[in-house]
Order: sequence, then structure tokens, then C-alpha cells
Amino acid sequence: MRRRYDPPRDAPKDAAVTALVPAAWWRGLGGLTRSGSSIEALAWALYDFANTIFSFAIVSFAMSLWTIRFLGEGPGTFWFTAAVSVSVLLNAIVSPVLGAMSDRIGRRKPFLAVFTAVCLLGTLAIGFLDVRLGLVAFAIANFAYQAALIYYDALLPDVARPIARGRLSGIGVALGYCGTLLVGVLLLAGISTDAEGSSTPGTFALVAGLFLLFAAPLFLLVRERSRAGEPLHATDVTRSFGQLAQTVRHARESPGLLRFIVARFFYSDPVNTAIVVMSAFAVHAVGFSEGQALQVLLILTVVAVIASLGWGVLADRWGPRRTLFAVLATWAIGLAIITAFLAPIPFLAAGALLGAGLGGVGVVDRLMLLRLAPDDRVGEMFGLYGLVGKFSAVIGPIIYGIIVATLLGSLDRDAYRIAIASLFVLLLVGVLILRGVPEGHPEAEEMDR
Repeated sequence: MRRRYDPPRDAPKDAAVTALVPAAWWRGLGGLTRSGSSIEALAWALYDFANTIFSFAIVSFAMSLWTIRFLGEGPGTFWFTAAVSVSVLLNAIVSPVLGAMSDRIGRRKPFLAVFTAVCLLGTLAIGFLDVRLGLVAFAIANFAYQAALIYYDALLPDVARPIARGRLSGIGVALGYCGTLLVGVLLLAGISTDAEGSSTPGTFALVAGLFLLFAAPLFLLVRERSRAGEPLHATDVTRSFGQLAQTVRHARESPGLLRFIVARFFYSDPVNTAIVVMSAFAVHAVGFSEGQALQVLLILTVVAVIASLGWGVLADRWGPRRTLFAVLATWAIGLAIITAFLAPIPFLAAGALLGAGLGGVGVVDRLMLLRLAPDDRVGEMFGLYGLVGKFSAVIGPIIYGIIVATLLGSLDRDAYRIAIASLFVLLLVGVLILRGVPEGHPEAEEMDR
């Protein structure tokens, strides 16, 4: 018989919310937290809902089209992708220091509050500035968004019971997709967009407002555990950078692990680039309106959610390595279709494949890491895994932007074909490197559960 969960006597009763949702579900949510508070669990997860609104509405949709509208197709594509790459690169460089600051001082929420506020203010400012200054504001906002994730993720152990961290993290991811759908529906309904579905200054204000609204519960209701803190010294910063070299040495000690990390750099590059440029590609290469492009992105989001469940089941049956090859084959087919046919119907078919593959990469490649990493170095290897993902998010967009900006004048829409073909080449390199990675040890996954 399943043991009944009894929250601590001093845990909040959450009576007002309990009356609005099924009691069993609400009690189960409270059972995930250290305090027994369902509201605290939901408040933490709602931050995922909030920041995904920014990621989808600004990074994936509005900003690229906004920049192209004012600077022109070639220059706009280049400067947008450059702003994305620079902001992510700077974040990747300083991430060890940002993490060290939090660990040394012993606090998460103050840093999270500062970077969230910077992201909100940068987003709000974009629509009310000259487009060049708007790109600077966007780069600052995107840097702050990436930095805030460090402290948001680090708060999870303060909120969740150790045995329930995976489940609460999964709830956050699911709510993140819901945030995508909410802001997409609002924009499609014409809230803060013009008659043609294009972004306006109000679009950036809407996103900043929604981010603030749904992020606020975390700061008001999540209790950070008290821990001893000390001032940060220069030696701590140096040690943080030195840790990276040590982590790489540790990765070399596990068969296939470093090779997998290198492969991930190449095959995640097309994924990160597609997330950034897909809306502009749909409008300027395929011929959709901005409103239609938004509809397509929302459909692909739904496909990614559904496919994620299927890839997870397949990974349990086939193992993550074989499933990852299937995911990357799906991406390869989608990229090949887009390269060959710049037309709406083929694009929708290819987009469905890319959407399915997007969900698959998120589900499967971290399972590969768990198979390959030693049990006592999983956290350290996930840090390297994340850092490689950020660097791949720098290279892909800027290569894409350079190709489009350089060739658009002479090749017209064929410039987009070449830009997408470059992603196909990077994906192929990743697959070839991945072939030498072993299956790993299934018991590593069992230890994580």
C-alpha cells in the first residue's frame, strides 16, 4: 500500500487554492516539497511558465522580425543573430563566476531577482528605442534571462524533496510549454499586435508584464533555505574557471563521455539555431505572413510536446543511444526537405519533423549523459553538458546570419537554402562523432531515479 504523505504541522494549508482544484492532485503537489506546501511547488514551477514566455515570444518570434523590418532582410538577420550569439557567449564565459558567487555567498533569490528585473526592463525598452539600441537592450535581456536560469535551477533543491526533484522539474517544463501556448494565443488574438499580426511596442510590454506577473509568486512564496555565506574573493573566481579544465579531464576518464559532449556541440547547433531563426525564415524564405508564422510555431510546439512523450517511451525500449540516432535522423530529413523546397506545404511537413525532433533531443540526450557519466560526477558533467549547449547556441546563429547577409543580394532566397544546408552539415558531423560513443551503463539511470 502506498504510504500516505502527511505534511509538517507548520506547513501552509493552501485552503483557498485547494478549493479550486482536485484535492488529491493538490496534496500530491505538496508532497513534492520540503515544506509540504503545494503553493510553494506551484510558485517555483510558475517561473518556468514566465521565462518561457520571453524565450518564445521575444527570442523565437518577435525580435528577429522586428529587426528585419527596420534594418532590411540581410542586415537585420545578421545583427539579430549577432545579438543572440554575443549575449549567449558572454553568459557562457561568466557562468562559472555567477555560479561561484551564489555558492560562496549562500543566496539564490537576490541574484535571481536582479537578473529577472534586468530581463524585464530590457524587454520593455526594446519597442521604445531605435532598433540599434533595441538590439542592445535585447542582448542585455537575453543575457539576463540566461543568467537567471542558473539561480532558478539552483533553487530546486531548496523547494523539492530529494526524491521528488525530477517530478517537480518536469512540472516546470510542462508549465513552460503552457506559457508558450498562452502568449502565442494572445498574440494571435491581436493583443499587442497590429492588424497584420506584426509585433508593436506593445508586444514587448505585454511580454514583460506577463513575465513579471507569473515570476512574482516565486519571490513572494518560495522560501530559500538558510546557509552559511562568505564574501566572494578573486581566488574564488579563478578557481571557478580552473574547475572547467578539471571537469574536462574528468570527462576523459569515462569511456565515450567526452566524445559524446563534442558530438552534442555539433548536433545541438542546428536545434539552437532553428529555435532562433525559424519565424524569420518562415516569413522571408517561405512566404508566410507574421501571423501565419506564429501559428506555425505554436503548432510545432504542440508537436514537440506530444513527440516528447513518444521519444521517452522509445528510449525506455531501445535505449537512449539508438533513440538519439532516430531523433537526429528525423532532424536530418526535416532539414533536407527545407533545403530542397522553399514552399509552404513542404515547410509544414519539415516543420513537423523538426518539432518532433526538438522534443526528442530534449528528452534523450540527457539520458545518454546519465548512461556515460560516473555516479559521483553527474552534477559536474551536467555543468559541462550545459556549457557546450550554450557555445553551440553561439556558433550556429552567427554562421546562419553571415550566410544570409552575404549571399542574399546575389542569390535571393537561395541564400536561405545554403544557410539551412550549413546546419545539415553540422548535424552530420555530430552524427559521425556520435557513432563512436558506446551505449553506456543502464544502471546509471537507475541510480538517478
